[in-house]
Amino acid sequence: MFKPNPLFIFIIFLLSACSDDKQEITEMDNPELVSVAFFDALYNKKDTKKAASVCAPKIARLIRHYQSANAVARHLFNMSFDRVKIKPDDSGVKIREQFKNKAVITLYFDGYYQDKRLKDVKRLSLVQIDGGKWIINKILKDPF
Repeated sequence: MFKPNPLFIFIIFLLSACSDDKQEITEMDNPELVSVAFFDALYNKKDTKKAASVCAPKIARLIRHYQSANAVARHLFNMSFDRVKIKPDDSGVKIREQFKNKAVITLYFDGYYQDKRLKDVKRLSLVQIDGGKWIINKILKDPF
């Protein structure tokens, strides 16, 4: 009877756990997931390069200009979080069905900044370009 080595099982488990996080944000085929991953890269992972990778050139330039994720969050979005959960609005799917290569995504933020709970809402406009890749082409005005 084959008895697997516990170290081998642990390494396989570790590699499979890491593979989900390795999915490139640019490979996602759903605008809601791209939007959530964009803000997750900024607020939770503090990775401006990853966030800029799914933006139109003008927005990507702005993100690279500010350099740090905290500066981007403060200046472009007027939101600061130490940690945040991001959830897309479910009704955005209807818009995507109407316009297959364009989407307006509303995102809800629930997080903490300096141990103070904050909630916010942001909207993004995304377009689908060659190969089905979704990019953020506009940061829309606050809905409220």
